[in-house]
Amino acid sequence: MKKQEKTNVMRLLEQKKLNYRSYEYEAGETAPSGGEVAAMLGLDPDRVFKTLVTVGASKEHYVFMVPVLRELDLKKAAKAVGEKSIAMIKSKELLPLTGYIHGGCSPIGMKKQFVTTIHESAGDFETIYFSAGRIGFQVELAPEDLRSLVDFRLADICVDDR
Repeated sequence: MKKQEKTNVMRLLEQKKLNYRSYEYEAGETAPSGGEVAAMLGLDPDRVFKTLVTVGASKEHYVFMVPVLRELDLKKAAKAVGEKSIAMIKSKELLPLTGYIHGGCSPIGMKKQFVTTIHESAGDFETIYFSAGRIGFQVELAPEDLRSLVDFRLADICVDDR
């Protein structure tokens, strides 16, 4: 039996003695979309969250987590963090800023702790899924357990497309 690899996110969860489940999926040269990851793992895409990093007009950085099939509403996100405006950071800025690459960004274990906001729907679920810090790996964790590693708030930050 193949021993499952551990990512730094999984190690941090174990250090805190938090209950989590990890999932592996096949990834090629480029990261699959969040919707593709949910489908590959047979998960409800409403419970699978992508981690997005932004920069505000103040030059402060913010992390937002939204369901993989939804889109971050930049106006709602700016309002949620008290900024005049926010924008997505450029892909090339992600690794030096967070330590993660596009498609493998996790709210846990970033180089610096940023103000984090998660779409309010996460509060409807016992557990949510998100990147384990590397393409090909996801973790399932209770939002309240995530709170012991990442200070976050819940807010309506998605485009109203439903």
